[in-house]
Amino acid sequence: MHVLGIAGHSDTGKTTLVERLAERCSSSGSVATVKHCTHSPDVDTDGKDSARHRDAGASETVAVTDDGEWFATGDSRTLTDTLDDLAPDYDYAFVEGFSDAAIPKVVLGDRDAADPVLHRAADGESADVDAILDALHDRDPYVTLETLVEEVKRSPDEDRAGAIATFTGRVRAKESADDRPTEYLEFERYDEVAAQRMAELRADLEARDGVHAVRLHHKTGVVEAGEDIVFVVILAGHRGEAFRAVEDGINRLKEEVPLFKKEVTVDDEFWAHERDC
Repeated sequence: MHVLGIAGHSDTGKTTLVERLAERCSSSGSVATVKHCTHSPDVDTDGKDSARHRDAGASETVAVTDDGEWFATGDSRTLTDTLDDLAPDYDYAFVEGFSDAAIPKVVLGDRDAADPVLHRAADGESADVDAILDALHDRDPYVTLETLVEEVKRSPDEDRAGAIATFTGRVRAKESADDRPTEYLEFERYDEVAAQRMAELRADLEARDGVHAVRLHHKTGVVEAGEDIVFVVILAGHRGEAFRAVEDGINRLKEEVPLFKKEVTVDDEFWAHERDC
């Protein structure tokens, strides 16, 4: 799922840009929208922003406040929770607001917003939708473990598979109780080399007897303490084949794929090469 935030002051036409993007993308994929609210909205009222999102082509609309309330369902949700739930089912999610979130975004007017910023425009009506979508498609999609599990289940060999084994790596805040906490990790990679190595690793694992489908994903950019970093998903005939492939998959990914990691603690920050290229 491609995720794009729209940040701007209230008079810059954020909803107008969401409408334009949703209308363009709904013709070729499924679209969900998320709106940042500071109070309980009338999400189903004609003429309100959420209704305008749906009229433009969004199949699902949720509204999230600072305290994590998800008004469309009544559950307590964060933005990450919301995007995780949407990811397996949608091709695009356009997020109105959340200027501080670490998601790719378009910034309208003179609003301050956290990186990464893909595009700036005066307002939502004049923003270049083609340039915005080109920049969005150049970035990695938003991937969750469930996304990858659903992908391997669509394998043509799924009727011969009795096991799905997964590995999830996450940002560990501490090694021990006395350690100074890690706030976040930041990952960079050599894109072309990393993509080639990842494809070769996937092909090697899928060539094994009893292994039917493999998915590998490692996030880049900022990943905060407690968040997921890397996924390995194996669809196999039996659990033994699946477990062996998962273990080999994560070990080889860390050894062979060129990734660089910066660790930021409460006291310090430093880069550590995961692989010396």
